[in-house]
Amino acid sequence: MGTFQIIGGKKLKGELHPQGAKNEALQIISAVLLTQEPVIVHNIPSILDVNNLIELLRKLGVKVENLGDTTIRFTASELNLDFLNSAEFRKITTSLRGSIMMVGPLLSRIGAVIVPKPGGDKIGRRRLDTHFLGLQKLGAEFIFHPDENLYEIKATKLKGQYILLDEASVTGTANVLMAAVLAEGTTTIYNAACEPYLQQLSHMLNSMGARISGIGSNLLIIEGVSSLHGTTHTILPDMIEIGSFIGLAAMTESEITIKNAAPEHLGIIPGAFMKMGIDLQIKGQDIYIPSQSHYEIDSYIDGSILTISDAPWPGLTPDLLSIFLVIATQAKGSVLIHQKMFESRLFFVDKLIDMGAQIILCDPHRATVIGLDRKFSLRATRMTSPDIRAGVALLIAAMSAEGTSTIHNIDQIDRGYQNIDLRLNSIGASITRFND
Repeated sequence: MGTFQIIGGKKLKGELHPQGAKNEALQIISAVLLTQEPVIVHNIPSILDVNNLIELLRKLGVKVENLGDTTIRFTASELNLDFLNSAEFRKITTSLRGSIMMVGPLLSRIGAVIVPKPGGDKIGRRRLDTHFLGLQKLGAEFIFHPDENLYEIKATKLKGQYILLDEASVTGTANVLMAAVLAEGTTTIYNAACEPYLQQLSHMLNSMGARISGIGSNLLIIEGVSSLHGTTHTILPDMIEIGSFIGLAAMTESEITIKNAAPEHLGIIPGAFMKMGIDLQIKGQDIYIPSQSHYEIDSYIDGSILTISDAPWPGLTPDLLSIFLVIATQAKGSVLIHQKMFESRLFFVDKLIDMGAQIILCDPHRATVIGLDRKFSLRATRMTSPDIRAGVALLIAAMSAEGTSTIHNIDQIDRGYQNIDLRLNSIGASITRFND
């Protein structure tokens, strides 16, 4: 496990280029299993979760060719099915939550797959029922082996059905969608997630010969086809990294331009930061954040405290709530952060309290932040990253604090952010990496 040492209190200035979207990449890379023809994917982020999934596909027999820094050609013409039954496959997938995205494509391609319960962030219960219930609707048989903690799913033939998802799960929708494109007949998915990642996946599948309509809505209609062909796809910039950079600029009083941010795909994210009092300007495809000595949180018309909460798209993504919480610590005013989806994601606030932040953890899902309005700087401290997003929130806090802070377990940050230390150092940060 690595460690960051951060000298705080430095103002940054310059341009940052967001990486490709992690959550989109995990879906897109899994979808290459649906065709035997080559699929070229541009703007792939070189981060742990994505690289581990690519290596998993390589061991499965997928030909992986690097065509550039962020471009890879995948050819899944021959699969090593013996690897699916190996101890190595189970070991890798246990530690990689993104591996669950392979279930739909493999079920569609070979008719059966056995996967262990996947790993990932320790942010609370993340059930997979939606995935398996949707695949069962298509005609698959699901078997859980509790002694080995294994999920087995198999089907001789998938048939299109009307499916009402029990929750608008992004990965659940993606898994059912990837299975349905090669199912016999028409599938209707209602209460589907409609995040940009799902839209991108749907557009890619259509470019491969699938017939998906209703893209961008919560009602997807899929007319099954017999086969898919190759294609070329470009991954969007990562909206979570863009939001992280906006929060970083505000907390450190920095002047930052986020290049090629594709603001048309960010939904209400820019507006939510503006409610926190952060000045940001959209200039074409770029986002400019000027240096701000103060920012004041809005209140509602009746004067009540602002609430920032997560919701399915087009609501605010839960992955940014850790960022909103940390930037609120130095704002003028108060805000209620309501994390509805994951009951452990706010537990990192004790580290911010140790740094001098005024936060009341109301319950596992809600925290009230009383902004310090920069009258007191956060104090440097030693801490450990519990998950990807909290890890970056703590990094932002450390960069704004007086003195030298240490963050352990930075592998969690590396899972979602590519060379974050080098990129921030290039515009004035002081982050040193130590490998334990």
